[in-house]
Amino acid sequence: MRIGLLGFGSMGKTHLYCVNNLKLFFGSDLDAKIVSVCTKNIENAKNASLQYGIESYTDNEDDIINDASIDAIDICTPNIYHYETAKKAIIAGKHIYCEKPLAVTYEQAKELSSLAKKHNVKCHMVFNNRFLSPILKAKELIDEGKLGRILSFNAEYHHSSALDVNKTGWKQDKSICGGGVLFDLGSHVIDLIYYLCGEFKSVYGKGQIAFPNRKGVNGQDWTTNADEAFYLLATLQSGAVGTVTVSKITTGSNDDLAFEIHGDKGSIRFNLMNINFLDFYSCERNDGSYGGERGYTQIECVNRYPSPGGIFPGIKAPIGWLRGHLGNYYSFVDCVVNNKQPAISFDDGAYVQLILEKAYQSDKCGKEMQIERDSDSND
Repeated sequence: MRIGLLGFGSMGKTHLYCVNNLKLFFGSDLDAKIVSVCTKNIENAKNASLQYGIESYTDNEDDIINDASIDAIDICTPNIYHYETAKKAIIAGKHIYCEKPLAVTYEQAKELSSLAKKHNVKCHMVFNNRFLSPILKAKELIDEGKLGRILSFNAEYHHSSALDVNKTGWKQDKSICGGGVLFDLGSHVIDLIYYLCGEFKSVYGKGQIAFPNRKGVNGQDWTTNADEAFYLLATLQSGAVGTVTVSKITTGSNDDLAFEIHGDKGSIRFNLMNINFLDFYSCERNDGSYGGERGYTQIECVNRYPSPGGIFPGIKAPIGWLRGHLGNYYSFVDCVVNNKQPAISFDDGAYVQLILEKAYQSDKCGKEMQIERDSDSND
């Protein structure tokens, strides 16, 4: 499987790492390789090619999309470019691995989902946190009914990357990213709640810009145009109610993704900064004197993936942030090579895009917004 990589920032390097190490972690016969890289600066593309042994390089994505020897396109470019690039690649018959969010609008995302079906190509989203062992364990516990009926949840993702008013990146510029922290961090949190707890019924959102005046990428005065924090109250189709908080202005934070999910039979909680464990509370345990056996149990998920996932470096070894990306990429290669349905399809990407869009609409109008997925986007 020959892959063309578009973009070579931190995510591009992450994806290259994954492809280069799939066989170590999964012991698979799946043969995948990134054979071409594209960046807008030709020197950067050349350096990536020379340094990492990539066969070819270009500053024109069409060179890769129209290359008949390339099977799949890996999109790691800024959000506003996803739609046009993915559309061209789908029409060219390429399978696609796309960073989140899928597009800038729901209409764009829905169109890409429909096109993928029409052209019979495998299109897989990057929602890497789904493939961390504690998240997979959480999914298992919920599906087994160990939490019972889900009643409430609280999910949050905190960074401190927008506290410096003299530093601005493209993810803070709405003309490039299409949205602010809700797009960047919120898409991950919303996908996790959707994956674990089910579809959304309504959202009520409020954005925040704490530092309206900044220095732009050129060092000149610049007015902030993308949300730095976003607060969401959500109701799910199941009746569960919860909150989503995402922020890049949380002093003291690192990569603080955390959630709690509460049911009538039990609860779970997870924190990315304690990545190897899932906390589980069961109401079925004895609640006798001094608490009996009640309390949260810390499940040591570590590298205990079912085959073929736990081969390297061993089932007792701790995992890290990259392990989610490895699992996500393996899922994509597996679905292409073995003709399976993508685990996280463009349908899923479009659904997350719908929730993001409704959250922004809620912030703008100050009202709760209903989530109504078009019937053809869930075929």
